[in-house]
Amino acid sequence: MLDKSGWESQLLETGFLGIFLCPLWTLSRLPQHTPPSSIVIWAFRWLIFRIMLGAGLIKIRGDHCWQELTCMDYHYETQPVPNPIAYFMHRSPWWFHRFETLVNHFIELVVPFFLFLGRRMCVAHGLLQILFQVLLIISGNLSFLNWLTMVPSIACFDDVSLGFLFSSRVKERVVQMQSKEATREQLPLGCYIRKVVNISFGLLIAYLSVPVVLNLLNSRQVMNTSFNPLRIVNTYGAFGSITKERTEVILQGTSSLDPSDPAAVWEEFDFKCKPGNLKRRPCFISPYHYRLDWLMWFAAFQTYEQNEWIIHLAGKLLAQEEETLSLMATNPFAGRAPPRWIRGEHFKYKFSQPGGKHASEGKWWIRKRLGPYFPPVNLKGLKKFYEDRNWPYPMRD
Repeated sequence: MLDKSGWESQLLETGFLGIFLCPLWTLSRLPQHTPPSSIVIWAFRWLIFRIMLGAGLIKIRGDHCWQELTCMDYHYETQPVPNPIAYFMHRSPWWFHRFETLVNHFIELVVPFFLFLGRRMCVAHGLLQILFQVLLIISGNLSFLNWLTMVPSIACFDDVSLGFLFSSRVKERVVQMQSKEATREQLPLGCYIRKVVNISFGLLIAYLSVPVVLNLLNSRQVMNTSFNPLRIVNTYGAFGSITKERTEVILQGTSSLDPSDPAAVWEEFDFKCKPGNLKRRPCFISPYHYRLDWLMWFAAFQTYEQNEWIIHLAGKLLAQEEETLSLMATNPFAGRAPPRWIRGEHFKYKFSQPGGKHASEGKWWIRKRLGPYFPPVNLKGLKKFYEDRNWPYPMRD
């Protein structure tokens, strides 16, 4: 199943383009007669153009805070999985957040057009986009997305700009090969076949790009969508809307017979990276992706009825299934009897003030309870819920 964020689609499209970048009949680092096709190079440039412009347009057409230049006032605190640097970036002065938003608009709405303004501007585009992705990696945990977005940006550089990466010997061989190609009267049959394949590839990309371009021009633009079953030319976008407050779903279990007993002790399950324990430092995970932590972020500003999988997760935790527990950072019932009940509690989370009272107590976060997210459930009560959805009923070991 493809992720709603569109990263798998981007990975699929990038990998598909990479197939045509490689020679078909040889594994040589410097294959003769098969230089990279300009059609494939421009396909990669077309990909980074769509990624960045789509992200910029969805912001301008989406949340008003992008137009008011205030989105960065909230982003560091409310992004899916903040890291320690985001904790401090969130406290930057207001004018710095306005500047960040302007830079974001420039990178996503203006810089993509550098691709069509000659060699130097194309190289500048590649440098700016890679630098932008590095800054995003430093300030957030956006998984492999930023690393993946750097890949098509490499197509912005030519042999001259990348020459410093190679030894003099390799460069001399390339010059010799180019000289021989220039004097050759007839190319091998394989070169003509490759040209036909590349032209056909270019025509396919152009045809599949038509609905993508129409979507970019549409005021009702959709993001992270495929208009063809192959999913090889897609539309992209990110953070079209910004949540202004961070809410979290905290899963708690108890061994009490009665979940309504005021004396019941509820113990929390901590996830590997998402906020939970107030004293746990935000994590660094990029380019790794804790998918469950991300899904919990989406679930927190929806309801459990819209995310039935979270009840499925509760059942797995009630059964103390090893595969599910491996996705968690802590299991308060390890070495003990499994919990009898699990519930979801809804909290509002905020960064503590660096140097403030809560920070001096070792707390990175402060929180306030909003209410129940889903009521206490037990394995027996979940049996029909599982059966109605044809889910395997979790069994305790």
